[in-house]
Amino acid sequence: MEMTKIKAGQALAQVLVDWNIDHIYGITADSINNTVDGFYQEKDHLKYIQVRHEEVGALAAAADAKLTGTIGVSFGSAGPGAVHLLNGLYDAKMDHVPVLALVGQSATSIMNTNFFQEMNQDPIFADVAEFHKQVTTAEQIPYVVDEAIRSAYATRSVSVVIIPDDLSGQDIEFDGFKTASLSGSQQVLMPKSDDVQQTIATLKAAQHPVLWIGKGAYNARQEVIAVSEKFSLPVLSTAPATGIMPTDHPNFMGSRGRLGTKPAFEVSQAADLVLFVGTNFPFARYLPQGIKFIQVNNNLADLGKQHDADITVLADAKEFFQALLQSEVTIKPTKFLKAAQRDKQNWNRWLKTIATDDQGGLTAEGVLEAIKDNATDDAVFGLDVGNNTEWAIRQLPLNKQQTFTMSAWYGTMGFGLPAGLAAQLNYPKKQVWSISGDGGYAMVMPDLLTEVKYHLPVINVVLENKVLGFIQHEKLLANQAPYGIDLIGADWAKMADNMGAIGFKVTNLKELKATFQKVTQLQQNGNRLPIVIDAKIKNVDPIDTSFVPVDPENFDADTIAKYRERYGIAEADQPALSQLLNELKGLCKGD
Repeated sequence: MEMTKIKAGQALAQVLVDWNIDHIYGITADSINNTVDGFYQEKDHLKYIQVRHEEVGALAAAADAKLTGTIGVSFGSAGPGAVHLLNGLYDAKMDHVPVLALVGQSATSIMNTNFFQEMNQDPIFADVAEFHKQVTTAEQIPYVVDEAIRSAYATRSVSVVIIPDDLSGQDIEFDGFKTASLSGSQQVLMPKSDDVQQTIATLKAAQHPVLWIGKGAYNARQEVIAVSEKFSLPVLSTAPATGIMPTDHPNFMGSRGRLGTKPAFEVSQAADLVLFVGTNFPFARYLPQGIKFIQVNNNLADLGKQHDADITVLADAKEFFQALLQSEVTIKPTKFLKAAQRDKQNWNRWLKTIATDDQGGLTAEGVLEAIKDNATDDAVFGLDVGNNTEWAIRQLPLNKQQTFTMSAWYGTMGFGLPAGLAAQLNYPKKQVWSISGDGGYAMVMPDLLTEVKYHLPVINVVLENKVLGFIQHEKLLANQAPYGIDLIGADWAKMADNMGAIGFKVTNLKELKATFQKVTQLQQNGNRLPIVIDAKIKNVDPIDTSFVPVDPENFDADTIAKYRERYGIAEADQPALSQLLNELKGLCKGD
C-alpha cells in the first residue's frame, strides 16, 4: 500500500510536534518559505511566533529549554537570518541546554553559483553546534531533523539543520516514526556506599563545613534542605542555582562572587570543607588553599575541573543526598552555622534599609523589594545581564514555586525580554517578569511588539541608570576613565504605550507603590497586554561581594575602612563573620 505524500516541510513540522514542541520562533524569508509553509500546514499543533529579530528568537528558544527542559526551536533564513541566530545558540551551548536551529539555504539549483545571500553556512555553525548538517534530498529532511533533536537532548547542546528551500517544498512519502522520542530519559548514577561513608566521616571531622550546590541539584530541593539541617551546613549556590534551596531559609547564604552576598563570601572563605554538588562553578578555583574539597557530579569530565578534589563522587545529586540522609549521624547546630545565620540576617536587614530610602533617588534595591512584595508564589523571572542581575539574584523571592532563567555562562545582554517572552508562552497562566537594565533592554526592545502581538502580559521592568553599570564598576577598580559607558535615557514607558503595550514611569517609592497597585488591578481584570515599568534609578555602584575585606583577623584596618566606606556597610550593622563567631564562642564557652 502506497503512503500518502506530503510536502517535506510539513513532514518536518510533524516531527517537531511528535517531540512535544508546540511553538517555534523565527522570521520567514525567500530561502525558508517552503519550510514555513510546512509550519502552516501543522498550525493547529505548532505555533509560529514571529519575532522581530532572529537573535531574540534564538535567545527565547534557549530560555524555553532552560525553563522547561524541553528543546527550544528557532529558525532563520540563509545569510543574515542564519548569522543573527548565533548569539542565542551560543547562549544555549554555554549553558548546556538543547536547542534546534533550522536554517534556510538557497535552492539546490543555484547553490555554489554566488547567488544573492547564498553562502556556505555549515562552517559558521561548526563551533556552536554539536550536530550540524545540510540535507541533500527532500526525503532526508524529517530523518535528519529527528536525528538532530535526539543529538541535542543527548549532548545537552545545539543542533543545526540547513535546508535548501526547494527541498522542503517537494512531496515525499512520510508517515511518522515508530521510534519513541524519549526526550526525558537519562541514566541515573547511584553513589557508591564507600563514597557516602567517607563523605559523612569528613563532615563529622570538619569545624567549618559548607554545602555548595549548582544546577545539578535542581530536582533535589527537599533533600538539600534536609542535608543542610541534618549536618548543620550553611548552603551556598551558584547564581543560576539560586532558589533550589528557599532563599529565605536561615541556612541559605546566597552566592559567592559579584552576583553574590557578603555572608556567602565570608562563609566560603572561612570554610575548612566544601561539599561541592552538581556544579562546575568556574570561580571555585579562587577558594583559599588548604580547604578540603568533596566534589559530587554526574559528569566524569567535570570532576576536578575547577578545583582539585580530595574526594570525588560520580553520582546524581538527588541520589547522593538521599544516601546521606539514610545515615544515623546528625550534627547539632554549630557556632559556625549560627554565626553564618546572623551574618545573613544582618545582610538582609541592610538591603532592606537601602530599599526603603529614596531621599537621594530611587534605588534598584527599592524596585526589587517592590517586585518581591508583588510577585506571586509561582512567578517566573527572566533576567538580563549586568548590575540588574546582581540586584535580582540578591533580592528576588525564590522561596516557594518561583523560577527564573538567566544567561549564566555566556552572559549576553538582551536576554531578559526574550526570556520573559518564552516564559509567558510556556506558562500562560503564571505571572511573568523580565528584569533588565536600560542597556540590555535597548538591544531587544523592538520585540516588545512580539509580546503585544501574541497577547503576552509580561511585566517588563527596566532599571534605567543611563550607564553600562557592570562595566562602570570594572573601570572604577582599574582607575580608568568612565569612557564609552554613558547611555542617553529614553521614556521607555511612552515608547511602550506607542507600541501597544502599557507603560508606567516611576522615579520614587510613592510612584512605585502606586504603579504596582495599578499593575495588580490590571492583572485582576484579566489584562493580556505586556507592561513596561520604566524605573528611573540613581546610578550607584552596587556592592562587590566577590571580595569582601572586612575581617580584622585577615585584613588591615585601612583596607577594611575603605571597603566599608565605599559601600556604606558600618561595622555596627554588618560585623565580620569572625566577629560574630567570636561573640558566640564567648557566650557559649560551656557548650
